Amino acid sequence: MEVFNRKKHWENIYETKSLNEVSWYQPTPQTSLDFILESKPPKTTKIIDVGAGDSFLVDHLLELGFTNITVLDISKTAIERAQKRLGAKAKQVNWVVSDITAFNPKETFDIWHDRAAFHFLTEESDINTYVELVRNAISPKGKLILGTFSTDGPTKCSGIPIKQYSEKSMTLLFETIFAKEQCKINNHSTPFGTTQNFIFCSFKKKL
Repeated sequence: MEVFNRKKHWENIYETKSLNEVSWYQPTPQTSLDFILESKPPKTTKIIDVGAGDSFLVDHLLELGFTNITVLDISKTAIERAQKRLGAKAKQVNWVVSDITAFNPKETFDIWHDRAAFHFLTEESDINTYVELVRNAISPKGKLILGTFSTDGPTKCSGIPIKQYSEKSMTLLFETIFAKEQCKINNHSTPFGTTQNFIFCSFKKKL
């Protein structure tokens, strides 16, 4: 049986699908922006968007004046697409091509945002790696913002299984490191006329 190659899978998705041919297409990521802006962070806040693909969150953050943005994705093709779309503005962003489970940042972040990347980690070892990563990569009093499929959401995306979360299960997973601030249910309308149910939660790192 062939071992699943996560990077190969996502490179293929971004090489064969256009911007609005993927279910996560979202011209204005309003829920993510609301969570990020809720605490009125300074424009110098270190923000990382994990599993960003070629999403528009970075465009909006740049327009709002944020000056310390990192975008990470496993797919080099996705990163290049986002860079091409931004043009000269791309030089204002730190771009990282990496599987999140292999990411070894040399700095810490004040806001860690992840919409629909974490739920693709279905193996316990990968989930534990992610938990340890945010423990070390988020600064004291920093914020973790996670959006995943809820228990009422899909069980697969892009042809592969995901792990669903509830407010309770997500809170329990991170409770030794982070204090929950808020959680919201969000219905995402896909370009195909379907609805995906998400749970978004924000957590503040404990001292």
